[in-house]
Amino acid sequence: MKKIIITVVGKDTVGIIAKVCTYLAENSINILDISQTIVSGYFNMMMIADMGKAGKEFGEVCDDLNKIGENIGVSVKCQKEEIFDSMHRI
Repeated sequence: MKKIIITVVGKDTVGIIAKVCTYLAENSINILDISQTIVSGYFNMMMIADMGKAGKEFGEVCDDLNKIGENIGVSVKCQKEEIFDSMHRI
C-alpha cells in the first residue's frame, strides 16, 4: 500500500469533493479515510488514500490535483504518508 495524504482548503463552492474524488477514482486511487468540514464558508478536507494501483506516479498525481484545485479556486496539497508522519512526530 502506498498511502498519501491529500488536503484541500479554500472558499466553499459547489463540486469540490466531486471533482477531487472523480479524479482519484479515474486514476485507481482508493480513498481510505476522509474528513471534511466547512467553517464560516471555508472548506477544509483531509484524505488518506492508497496509490498502490494508480497508473501515475506520485508527482504527476500531485500536479494534476494542484491544477484541479486552481481551476475550482482551492488549494490541494499532497504528501507521502511517511513524510507527513515524520513532520508531525517532532
